Amino acid sequence: MLSFEPLDTGLEVVDAVEGRRYVLDSSESLSPAPADPDRFRFPVDSAVEVETSEFRLVEPVEGFVRDETGDSVLQVSPGTRTDLPSAAYSVELNAPVKLYLRVDGALTVDATADLMIFRFDPPVLVGARSYHHHPAATVTTTDDPRDVFAAVSTLSSALKTTSPERSYPTLRGHPPLVERGDELRIPDELTAPETGVRIELPPTLRAATVAAPLSYYLGAELVPGDDPRLVVDGDAHSLAGPPGFERNVERTLKRAFLLDCLVRTEGYYQVDLYEREQVASDVDLDFASLYDASLAERLDATLAVPFETLAPHVPRWPLVAHVDPTPEAVAVLPFVAYDLGVVRTADARRASPDEVQSSVLDAYLGQRRGGAGDESEDDSPFVALGDADAVEQVWFGDGVPLDATKGIPAAFHNDLRRDVDPASIDITVVCNECEMTAEQAVAETVYGSREQLPFDVTLRRDCSTDELRAILASSADLLHYVGHVDDDGFRCRDGTLDAETVDSTGVHAFLLNACRSYEQGVALVEAGAVGGVVTFSDVVDSGAVRVGRTLARLLNLGFPLRSALQLAAGESIVGGHYLVVGDGSVDVVQVEDGIPTLCDVETAGSEYEVTPVTYPSREAAVGTMAYPLVGSNEQHFLAPGELATFRLSEPELREYLSAHGSPVRKDGELVWDDPP
Repeated sequence: MLSFEPLDTGLEVVDAVEGRRYVLDSSESLSPAPADPDRFRFPVDSAVEVETSEFRLVEPVEGFVRDETGDSVLQVSPGTRTDLPSAAYSVELNAPVKLYLRVDGALTVDATADLMIFRFDPPVLVGARSYHHHPAATVTTTDDPRDVFAAVSTLSSALKTTSPERSYPTLRGHPPLVERGDELRIPDELTAPETGVRIELPPTLRAATVAAPLSYYLGAELVPGDDPRLVVDGDAHSLAGPPGFERNVERTLKRAFLLDCLVRTEGYYQVDLYEREQVASDVDLDFASLYDASLAERLDATLAVPFETLAPHVPRWPLVAHVDPTPEAVAVLPFVAYDLGVVRTADARRASPDEVQSSVLDAYLGQRRGGAGDESEDDSPFVALGDADAVEQVWFGDGVPLDATKGIPAAFHNDLRRDVDPASIDITVVCNECEMTAEQAVAETVYGSREQLPFDVTLRRDCSTDELRAILASSADLLHYVGHVDDDGFRCRDGTLDAETVDSTGVHAFLLNACRSYEQGVALVEAGAVGGVVTFSDVVDSGAVRVGRTLARLLNLGFPLRSALQLAAGESIVGGHYLVVGDGSVDVVQVEDGIPTLCDVETAGSEYEVTPVTYPSREAAVGTMAYPLVGSNEQHFLAPGELATFRLSEPELREYLSAHGSPVRKDGELVWDDPP
């Protein structure tokens, strides 16, 4: 639900479902009146008309000015100062809520790194579109693989286009849900696009599970066949050769996606894309012709390019999902496909005690090393996953994964049912351990430090079991728990509380900074939470404090759980004892700069080498473009992943850091501008 809230000096646009907001300052009070969303060329969910001649954006975002046909007239970035003649203009703003301004008349744009100003003749139309996507329907399937094929083939009905622009996350809708039943039932309103592409596979659950994300993105029907192959307008491309079926599906998805990202620069967003510049010299492709080609024609062109040529330029993939191909697992496929996750079915094994210790050390040292694989024990509760070049690995199966998220299907359904209070961001900090008050003090100071967001931070100390039960039952965007957990549950001043005895929780995300909090975290997800950070073993208090305070800072900046934990784990030797349970993409607040970004700084004599590293988020999924305002850069980059490295002087570095709210890792160590 979108709303336009008048302020004393401007207008605040609020997305209640996603918990996002953005302010358009006008230096005067406004009275928004409802307007017809169809007056905008691009789709908006809601619109208003206001009488004002100026909007000031104190949190500048990337913007584009378009003419009445939708063609780009101007890209707005720091340093833009332009007077445009009288005409009909659409100003597109990539804010935490997607915004459009419709202006009829002359338009003046004046932008710096700290302020963006638009001046125009009143009135102005303001349109907004939520980044939230909700499944349109539910498909029911039996356990018969042929019925599962039919169910998976409906996932692409959520695509809003089959043009190259589908590589933008806002044009990939959430696939319909899939549930098990006694017969195949596909709602009439679900219509997959006609693309001329199909995927022929042996009729097995494994084949359907692995191919689901590719089917979704390509709009390809799954049909039974003798050998796995991709058929494009009658031309067959084998998916069975080296390096194997699963890797071939992965490579096909990444190739098709990357080419769409390169070709779309011929359309509405004609920007200087770094990856296109790098690839263009290595391939013989006519990007302009491919933009107007059909999906099948573009796919044929993609498959003619060796994967090795394109691989260095593919953005860092957001997700590798390890899924056991069982009838129960079919329900998670829409969520994995929505993230364009790569699916693997057999790349895991039980981990030995030596491997557990090795994984913990690797998390601290920031590397992965081979463990004592031959010493694996059948009764080990831990699972070792294969290497994957992805932001997140998630394990949907029995056991505790090392260096990965424990996926719990209930978490994703909990997120769909979440009821958000747009009035405030509610954070509860509970400290039930006097020796960890340092973490409590940091959490109390950090949460709510972003003045432009409506935080409501509650601090509780030394809770009883009844008090903690009430906290768990109440609503909160984040619960940060500091204390102890034993086999019986959370340790309180009058006993212990087992989260399995809590029927339901209103907690959205949580950080349980206590020894062996894994089981309690899983219970909270099963009771209604979406995701959280837990530990699978004992952690030393001093190390737990370092990890906890770093997580608090990163979550407060808008980093999702999994990305925040990846960075925080290196702060202490105990960091490898932590993992995410539920949905690792959960965040607590919106990101100030649109994309969660780490500023990686390496000292180079009297200068510094600066590499922005981007991470995926709800509104900045794979395919988003990043435009780092650093040095003389004029190029866009695909996110997530490392962008280019820029060499800056000390004054230039200070200027860059002062204009961004990003965390900084200097010479391998996270540093902060406030005392720990």
